[in-house]
Amino acid sequence: MAEQIRSGDGFIAALDQSGGSTPKALKLYGIEEDAYSSEAEMFSLVHQMRARIIKSPAFNGEKVIGAILFERTMDGDIDGVPTAEYLWKETKVVPFLKVDKGLKDEADGVKLMKAMPDLDALCERAVKKGIFGTKMRSVVDEANPVGIKAIVDQQFEVGMQILSHGLMPILEPEVTITIADKAEAEDLLRDEILAHLDALPTGVEVMLKLSIPEKVNQYKALVDHPAVMKVVALSGGYERLDANARLSKQTGMIASFSRALTEGLSAQQPEAEFDATLAETIDGIYQASVAG
Repeated sequence: MAEQIRSGDGFIAALDQSGGSTPKALKLYGIEEDAYSSEAEMFSLVHQMRARIIKSPAFNGEKVIGAILFERTMDGDIDGVPTAEYLWKETKVVPFLKVDKGLKDEADGVKLMKAMPDLDALCERAVKKGIFGTKMRSVVDEANPVGIKAIVDQQFEVGMQILSHGLMPILEPEVTITIADKAEAEDLLRDEILAHLDALPTGVEVMLKLSIPEKVNQYKALVDHPAVMKVVALSGGYERLDANARLSKQTGMIASFSRALTEGLSAQQPEAEFDATLAETIDGIYQASVAG
C-alpha cells in the first residue's frame, strides 16, 4: 500500500462526506431530503452511493490509487465484504479514514479541529479493518501567522499520535479558496509546514492535503521533502474542470477530490450512463494528477 501511494500513478478519491455535508452530497446526487426521515436512512443512502462508485469498473487502482472513507463507510460492507477490505482486495485502491470530528469556531483567522478523545480507539479499529492511513481537516481563513502556526502545530501533534498506531496521517490544513489573501496565507502555511517537517525524526513520513495554490509549484519544497510520502490537493469548491486545470500545473501534487469526483453523477442514471460519466471524470482527474 505504501509503495502504491508513494510511486503509483493516479489520485486519491475523497468519499468521506460526514454528517454535516451528507445532505448536500445526496442532493447533488439527485436524492432530496424528503427521501429519508432519519440519520440512519440518510447514511444508508450515501453508503449506497459510495458503494456504487467503488463497484464501478472505472474505479480501480490503475487511476485511483487511494480512497478516503467516512467512519460509517469503513464500518459498512460492500457485497458482504468490509469496505476497506473490498477496496484493497477487489479494486487495488488503498483505504484511508477520515478521523476528525469537525471544526472549532474561528480564532486568529483559522478553525482548529475539535478535540478527538476517542482517536486512539478509532485508530485501533481502523488498523483491524485494514485501513492504511487517516485524514483530518482544519481550515485557514486568513493570512494570520499566529493562527497558521496553531493549525500546523495541531495537525502535526495529532499526526504523531496517529503514526504511533502504524497509520499514515494525511494532514489537511485547508486554505479557503475565496479569501483575498490566499497567496499570503499559502506562503505562511508552506513555511510553517517546512519547519515542522525539518524537525521530524529521520525516517518519519507524513502526507499533506492542501488547497490548490495560487502560485505554480508553491508547494514543490513540500513535495520534495524526505519526510513527505505524498502531497495531495483538495478541490476546495473549484468546479472540476477548473480544479483539474489548476492542478495540472503543480509538479508532484495529485488530486484528492470529493465533490468534484461525484459531479455529474445521479441516483437516477442507468448503470451504463453512470459508469461512463464516472470513467470520464476519473480520467480527467487522473490526467491532471499525472500532468505535473
